[in-house]
Amino acid sequence: MAAAEQKKQYHVTKAFKGVNTKANRTAIEDNEFSWIENAQPIGYANMKVLPTSSNVTISGSNLSWGNTVDYITTANINNTAYLVTFQADGRAEYYNIAAGTKGNVAVTGTFSSANVRATQWKDERLLIADPSKGYFTWDGTNTVFVGSVGQIAITAAGSGYTTAPVVNISAPNDANGVQAVATATISGGAVTAITLTEAGTGYTSPPTITLTGGGGSGATAIAGLITFKKGTVAVTVNNPGTGYTNASNLTVSFSGGGGANAAATAVLSGGQISSIIMTNPGTGYTSNPTVTITGGGGSNATTKAVAATTDLIDVASFSGRVWLARERTVTFSAAGSYDDFISVSAGAIVLTDSTLFGHIQGLLSANNFLYIFGESSINVFSDVRVTSSGETLFTNTNISASIGTKRTLTAFPYFRTVLFMNDYGIYALVGSTTSKISDALDGIFPNIDTTYPMTAGQVLLNNILCAAFNFRYNDPVQGARYIQAVFFDKKWFFTSQGTIAYVASIPYAGSIRLYGTSGTNLKYMYNDSSSSISTRIQSALWQLNDVIRDKQALKLGVEATLTTASNLFVTVDSENRVSPTYTLTNTGINWVNNVGNVINWLNNASSIVNWTYSSGYALYKSDAQQFGKYLGYTLTSTDSGFTINTLELEYELRARF
Repeated sequence: MAAAEQKKQYHVTKAFKGVNTKANRTAIEDNEFSWIENAQPIGYANMKVLPTSSNVTISGSNLSWGNTVDYITTANINNTAYLVTFQADGRAEYYNIAAGTKGNVAVTGTFSSANVRATQWKDERLLIADPSKGYFTWDGTNTVFVGSVGQIAITAAGSGYTTAPVVNISAPNDANGVQAVATATISGGAVTAITLTEAGTGYTSPPTITLTGGGGSGATAIAGLITFKKGTVAVTVNNPGTGYTNASNLTVSFSGGGGANAAATAVLSGGQISSIIMTNPGTGYTSNPTVTITGGGGSNATTKAVAATTDLIDVASFSGRVWLARERTVTFSAAGSYDDFISVSAGAIVLTDSTLFGHIQGLLSANNFLYIFGESSINVFSDVRVTSSGETLFTNTNISASIGTKRTLTAFPYFRTVLFMNDYGIYALVGSTTSKISDALDGIFPNIDTTYPMTAGQVLLNNILCAAFNFRYNDPVQGARYIQAVFFDKKWFFTSQGTIAYVASIPYAGSIRLYGTSGTNLKYMYNDSSSSISTRIQSALWQLNDVIRDKQALKLGVEATLTTASNLFVTVDSENRVSPTYTLTNTGINWVNNVGNVINWLNNASSIVNWTYSSGYALYKSDAQQFGKYLGYTLTSTDSGFTINTLELEYELRARF
């Protein structure tokens, strides 16, 4: 009778969980894995190998962007789905998914070389925030600079008006822009107010305002311009002064600030300076210039010039408005408008709370909230409403005073949550609660190269909606490479889909797709189910019910469901050694005679015919040699389209301690 130490025992893993890198391989659960790459642990006895990425082609050739992509986003304009890329030479290009065509959004030099951001407005246009060049839109055909008309000030009220005169605003500098429109109000025969009804787009310089008709004469007005350009100047009146009666010799001049060409006109009302209209906001200002007011017959007026010295950070569409962030300020458009920043329902809010450490990092509209991300904080705007006087009110709530992110290209809605990644974890926002969901990935974060971009998006894999986070990983075994950490149903696994620097997801044709680019190409990820893909599945090191006993591996087995003939490569690992690689093939049907000898089958050319499992269930098995207190598998393959059902091990117990 064999000794108890030599009794054959068996281990079976079927209830597949996800990756756990937080603990040592000997300390994770038996159904967890220290690494899963390019296989999705869907559930019990069901781990499917995923497709690899495919090159997007146009007329049989791989799509090639004109320059290196710095940012990729999506748009749906008039029910047409686009991928839009902003590139390092300042150009932008699109890919029309349905038509399979590439086209131009903007020529070289239109945008900055980095950090452009964009968002959807209704189903009619893409809104684009350039860090230094300002605010643009693209309607699927034309890209237009949103130089919109700002304040219109009356410089002379005129007299004799019996009806409101027509307000004529000169055409936009860009022929593709939107014409600004305004109406006049009269009282006592004089023009008392001019109200914008359409702020317009495409103005690169302030328009000319003329008033005609109405039975009177003498009314004049001037307009300013809103561009959100970096390096421009705006002026506010701190003290209106007294005694100003002669507008003809009243001058406003600028000095210092590092820029040039700023010019303005002072508007008088009741002997005071009521406002300063920038007739030229200037360029290149890196600090606030000094404003000097001379002439006009009055005295004591003081003003403050504020230069836009920092980048425009982000743009969002929320609650029927556009929201633009710079430094600690969020500016919002008038209700229902993407270009009106002057009407009564438009405005701005400065975040003064200490919870925002530094500047705003990004905006995200989702789940009836506008999320304002700081590097270590998150605020939400909600409950946007308009008062009876037309002003916009909303609630500003800090929901995280310690967790935020500067990796805002990883923030996106996922079911009823918002997911985002920072340099030390991945988090979910559920209502007003921030929860870390990446504990199982703690072991890989020290090896993520944070000098490279991090991006993310949704993707439908095996009919399961997953969240995929793309980053560059300093792999201790394979070297630096891009991988994706993929999440669903509280599980994590990894994929490698080639060199992918940026990703973007888009709903299309009843699915949710993930596209990626390494710089000048475009790849449709998880799409090619026939090409080879490198799969790596590394189990826990199992203690096999008796941690103090040595174990000897005798046989290994892998149950799989095949769509084509597949080869697997397995090592049996212990806590301090790796076995030789066992090559498992599905040439496993042998014909034997009654004494156990293999009978070969020959074809008419006298060649041996091998019998294989080409599809359906297959049991791969092999003798195995390994010793250790812990045993486990590393399984690799380059074949596609198969499912791992079970990992099996036959072993014997050996000596204690």
